[in-house]
Amino acid sequence: MAAATTTPSRTTAPLVLASASPRRLELLRQVGIEPATVAPAAIDEAPRARELPAHYARRMAREKAEAVAADHADAFVLGADTVVALGRRILPKAEDEAAARACLERLSGRRHRVLGGLVVIAPDGRRAERLVATAVTFKRLEPREIAAYLASGEWRGKAGGYAIQGRAAAFIPRINGSYANVVGLALTETLALLTGLGYAPPGYVPLGGTP
Repeated sequence: MAAATTTPSRTTAPLVLASASPRRLELLRQVGIEPATVAPAAIDEAPRARELPAHYARRMAREKAEAVAADHADAFVLGADTVVALGRRILPKAEDEAAARACLERLSGRRHRVLGGLVVIAPDGRRAERLVATAVTFKRLEPREIAAYLASGEWRGKAGGYAIQGRAAAFIPRINGSYANVVGLALTETLALLTGLGYAPPGYVPLGGTP
């Protein structure tokens, strides 16, 4: 006899996004979710010595969520982090043109991974975590293409020095995995974590059709 499956009870507790990223907010809005509050976490985001990309992505998402949950005990808190990894190397968020150029030259003609760390903390303290990996392949970039992209300024503040949703789409012949994860937030996986802990997105209808 099969074990009974229990459905988590739903709550109208608000959602707090523990991130300053406008892309994550835009992605949530794309699927009809408007966080009640956007509360960027004030944490040290420097990688530790010899820290691997997957560990770093998980740790950053966890620390962001925990820092913000301390001030929002009555809410669901979503922490997320996006890491561009070339092998065991964590590529930085490009804050200047030299860093962006170095990233693009390293990525040219190669396959890399975009790792998305996700952590949700529920009002009752329960939590759920996920690491989402997307493989991204860059074509070989000509010097003039790198120069034009740098001139656009689109790279500024972007992990790995590029934005897949912008001009850099022309550099990427294929991806394997979640496109939204590369933009900044894996939506299917994020919604699964939230609803698994009892969050009720707007318009949510459970199995059986009874709200």
